[in-house]
Amino acid sequence: MHTDSNNDLLFRFLFNNLGVRGEIVSLDTSFQASLALHNYPDIVADQLGQALAASLLLTATLKFDGSLILQVQGSGPISMLVAQASNQQTIRGLAHWDKEQEIKADNLASLFGDGRLVLTLKPTKGQAYQGIVALEGESLSDALESYFTQSEQLKTRLWLSANADKAVGFLLQELPTHAGEPADWERIEMLANTITDHELLNLNAEEVIHRLFHEESVTLYDPQTVAFKCDCSRQKIESGLLTVGYEELLSVLEEKGSVDTHCDFCNHHYQFNAQAIEQLFGIEKTDDSPVRH
Repeated sequence: MHTDSNNDLLFRFLFNNLGVRGEIVSLDTSFQASLALHNYPDIVADQLGQALAASLLLTATLKFDGSLILQVQGSGPISMLVAQASNQQTIRGLAHWDKEQEIKADNLASLFGDGRLVLTLKPTKGQAYQGIVALEGESLSDALESYFTQSEQLKTRLWLSANADKAVGFLLQELPTHAGEPADWERIEMLANTITDHELLNLNAEEVIHRLFHEESVTLYDPQTVAFKCDCSRQKIESGLLTVGYEELLSVLEEKGSVDTHCDFCNHHYQFNAQAIEQLFGIEKTDDSPVRH
């Protein structure tokens, strides 16, 4: 069993006979990889870290192959926050913010203004599902708990925290197939509410569980490794260009000499010259005009 808190790890645990499960995630190198690509202010980085931890916790509760995208859209200094996690425990994320404005306050209304929370589930096979709720509460964990109250009907609590070095998350949730006693949930929730940000950021999973639930019967499973991974590719960019259309791209080529795009998540740059665009659309140049095949 791992005991080093300075790792990128996802732990699952189960309260025996209580119908309650839990997860603890610690993001270290993967969080730093997300931050290294952008010059985020501290408050923006903190919110992104919380979102990354939350997306991974939520993905771990799902029973399908695919990914979950957590997106916050708003009218405030932070206009967009996106965190994506896969069932393979990979994460990526980004934030858009007003670079001309100093961001001071750290509650949802002051950070995001009039906003909404969008959760998108994207199975590898089958249709995607999207849930949208108003951005309510003081923190991202409040907004996510509100989402579960409205759409999932499963009692769910989250605790999220981040600093310059790491991001952490802690989740408790009812088991959907287990009709536990309300008093059991209330006791576990009351114990969990005593956790502090300092403890979450500085204790490892075993220490958190012992600190909170040493009088409960808990099974802690072996951890899974978490990693930063961007799934952008030239093929995906090409698919996007095909939807733009040849004539539109031709005008870009005439103006700039090439079609340039980059991935906001990992800042990887993609460039397409005229020949690449022609090949993409199956076009051969004749002496007079292009011929489409």
